[in-house]
Amino acid sequence: MFGNLLKKKVTKSEQEIALEHITQKVSTMNLTEMRTFVRGKVESLPICEDGLNEVLKKLTLIDKSSEKLYINSDDMDSKKKKAFDIVILIASSKFVNVMTVEYIQKFMEVYKEIIEAYDTEYKEIYMSRLTDAIKATINTINARTELNDKISVLGD
Repeated sequence: MFGNLLKKKVTKSEQEIALEHITQKVSTMNLTEMRTFVRGKVESLPICEDGLNEVLKKLTLIDKSSEKLYINSDDMDSKKKKAFDIVILIASSKFVNVMTVEYIQKFMEVYKEIIEAYDTEYKEIYMSRLTDAIKATINTINARTELNDKISVLGD
């Protein structure tokens, strides 16, 4: 719109176009499709940091159309378990960044009561597993940062 007023051509970068494509695809996915994507089995959609963050956004943020969270306390237990497993899979991925850690923490805050109720009812340890997953994600990010620092020192 502003480009037309100023007679300048406004173009989107390839990265912005790819992010829009990923956002559109993830917004229509169900939990099974999300798990397939996170595992890297979707050939048409390569796994990337932005894609994983979009999955976490979908799980943690309130949907604008329905004004509900993706998981509710009255949902089937299998749906809850799939969502917890997806978050753990994302945390163990090599395609993580600081935003990923923040989304996982937000997931744990938003669904704390549901996670604790599930753990109590089924004698699971998802709260502990999610906490360990965050620690592993932070370690991955730190290792990547150290490697990038070494590369930049050697490159100079």
